[in-house]
Amino acid sequence: MKIVDIRATTVTVPLQAPLRHANGCHWGRFVRTIVEVEADNGLIGLGEMGGGGESAEAVFRAMKGYLVGHDPARIEEMRFRIANPTASLYNNRTQVLAALEFACLDLIGQAWGVPVCEILGGRLRDHVPFASYCFFRYANPKTGVGEVRTIDQLLKYTHALKRSHGFTTHKLKAGVFHPDYELEVYKALAAEFPMDSLRFDPNGVWSTEQAIRFGQAIEGLRNDYLEDPVYGLHGMRRTREMVRVPLATNTVVVNFEQLSANVLNTAVDVILLDTTFWGGIRACVKAAGVCETFQLGVAVHSSGELGIQLASMLHMGAVLPNLSFAADAHYHHLVDDVIEGGPMQYVDGAIAVPSGPGLGVKLNRDKLAEYKELYARLGGYPYDQDPARPGWTPIVPNDRWADPFDARPVQIPY
Repeated sequence: MKIVDIRATTVTVPLQAPLRHANGCHWGRFVRTIVEVEADNGLIGLGEMGGGGESAEAVFRAMKGYLVGHDPARIEEMRFRIANPTASLYNNRTQVLAALEFACLDLIGQAWGVPVCEILGGRLRDHVPFASYCFFRYANPKTGVGEVRTIDQLLKYTHALKRSHGFTTHKLKAGVFHPDYELEVYKALAAEFPMDSLRFDPNGVWSTEQAIRFGQAIEGLRNDYLEDPVYGLHGMRRTREMVRVPLATNTVVVNFEQLSANVLNTAVDVILLDTTFWGGIRACVKAAGVCETFQLGVAVHSSGELGIQLASMLHMGAVLPNLSFAADAHYHHLVDDVIEGGPMQYVDGAIAVPSGPGLGVKLNRDKLAEYKELYARLGGYPYDQDPARPGWTPIVPNDRWADPFDARPVQIPY
């Protein structure tokens, strides 16, 4: 089997409402690049990468010069061909490599007639549990509904997610408002769901001193972990010395050099593995093995997936023996998907690992065309800007908080 073509299509898929985060906002949609790797036997493997537009599509077109004629089963050779660690100092292709790895594993699984998880050592679980992943949200610009800003709004929204999807773990994406306000919100969430586990993520925008004060204030809650309260291994280490809540990260341990530094002088207890950030499913499985050896926790990170990347997360989650936490996913915020059969469904807070060959998902060509056209009409959006605060930009540590009492609607092309 040899690669004969690589195609990339950028799409934008609407969200239920714009999602606010510490560094800006998802402006009511996700922009993703769908990758197709075609082999000489007619099979097509699927990959997915965050962001997109002409620049991303051009990158994947350029990969044809590296990979046409390459055997998709030789994934380790592909890693060095397009993401040699020294060459990558000048042209970082980690996320490009990840999308291509998904597609090659998909091709191998289809050719062998087995799911990707069986190639990776065999599934240990048939379903992967997920957390609710709650955001502060602007109201949908079209309907005016969906805002999450106050405690009452968050509790109402979390109850709705629990009823519809069955979540028993609740993550609050924060760092939007002053830490004192967000502490009040988090405590209210814990009181409302006393039997459920919790996690909190301010995206690394606090000072170490703020992180210590917040972390000590939540020590009595049913926390899975406190995720990225500060940015940097040493700040995490200082926080960990003073706080009796496990610390987690998806920002300061995202490669093997950083993982080794954390093993030698522990700053983080739980490593959130992202199939994109680490350069593919296989790298995450390898990192999970290191974590298992040194008894560090692992969880599955979400970087804003459609169904193809979600499938990569599910296959990874299926094979990790030390996956002891519910996974993260933005997926339930989407209103649609580009895969056949529509969005995957949650049952009792979990999603079934696809059982078909390869990744187990297929493109819905009509949806791909529809959301390609929507991207052409709307374009991209600045992830690191807040549409309600023109000219605003966060600093680290941040002191430019949004006002939790500002109820003005936001205007976004939708």
